[in-house]
Amino acid sequence: MKSEEEKPPSTAFKKLKNLISFKPKSLNEVSEVLQHALNTNIIDKEAQLIAEKAIRLGDTTLKEIMIPKVEMVTVDVNESQDVFINRIIESGHSRYPVMGENKNEVKGLLLAKDILPALHSKTPISLEKVTRNIKIVPENKKADTMLEEFKNDRSHMAVVIDEYGSVSGLITIEDVLEELVGEIEDEHDTGDVDELIQVSPTEYIADARLDINVFEKKFDLKFDDLDAETVGGLFIHKLGLLPKVGDRIEVNNMTLAVTAADKRKVKKIGITINKPTSD
Repeated sequence: MKSEEEKPPSTAFKKLKNLISFKPKSLNEVSEVLQHALNTNIIDKEAQLIAEKAIRLGDTTLKEIMIPKVEMVTVDVNESQDVFINRIIESGHSRYPVMGENKNEVKGLLLAKDILPALHSKTPISLEKVTRNIKIVPENKKADTMLEEFKNDRSHMAVVIDEYGSVSGLITIEDVLEELVGEIEDEHDTGDVDELIQVSPTEYIADARLDINVFEKKFDLKFDDLDAETVGGLFIHKLGLLPKVGDRIEVNNMTLAVTAADKRKVKKIGITINKPTSD
C-alpha cells in the first residue's frame, strides 16, 4: 500500500498546479484561464469574478472610482462648532477631511469619535487638537496600489488631487473594495432615499431617488405635468436620455450635475444654487 507521499496527485490537483504554473502574457489570457478553472469546477463563479476584478484593479485609476469634490462632505477649519456638528449628525459619516481657508488647502482628517469627549463634557472643540494627518494622493494612482497603502498604514481615507495640486475628490478603502465585491452597505444605509445633504451655503448633494415633492418643497419649486417621481427622474426628463457622470441641467436658478452613476441608473446629483448675475 502506497503512503500519502507516494500517491499520485489528483486530477483536480494537477489542474490547479497547471493553473498556477501558467504564465499569462495578457489580461485576456488570465480571463481565459479563470474561465477554464470555472468550467472545470476548480473555482466557483463568485471567485472567478472577484479574481478578474482584482487583476483589472491595476488598470483602474483613483480618478475613475473616487468620490468627486462636489460630493465631498468636509469640515471647514473656520466654521462654528454648531455648524460642523450638525453636518456630522446629518451626514452620518465617521471621517471628514478638514479644509482650510483655501478650498484646496487640506488641513487633515477629523474622526467623529474624537469629538465625543468634548461633547460629553460640554467643552468647546478645538479642531486643531483633534485633527489627524490625512493622506494626499494623485488621481492617476492605481487602485491596487492605493489598497495596498491603506492596508499597510491602516488608514481608510485619502484626499485626491489633480496634476495642478487642486483637490479633485476623495477615496476611501470602501470605494476600492467595492470594485472587487460590489456595493457595500453599512449600518447607515437604511434604505431611506430622502437624502439631501447641504455641504456649503450654495451646494447640496441629493440621492437620485429623492422624492420630487421633497425637492420641490425644499427649493420652493413647482413642476406641472412632470412625469417623474424622483430627482433622478426629473434629470432624465429634462435631458431626454440616461445621464452619465458630468451631465448637467439648469433648473430655475440651480445647476444640477450627475456626480455618481453606473450603466443602469443615476445615483447622486450635485445641486448648485447660482448667484444672480448683475447686468
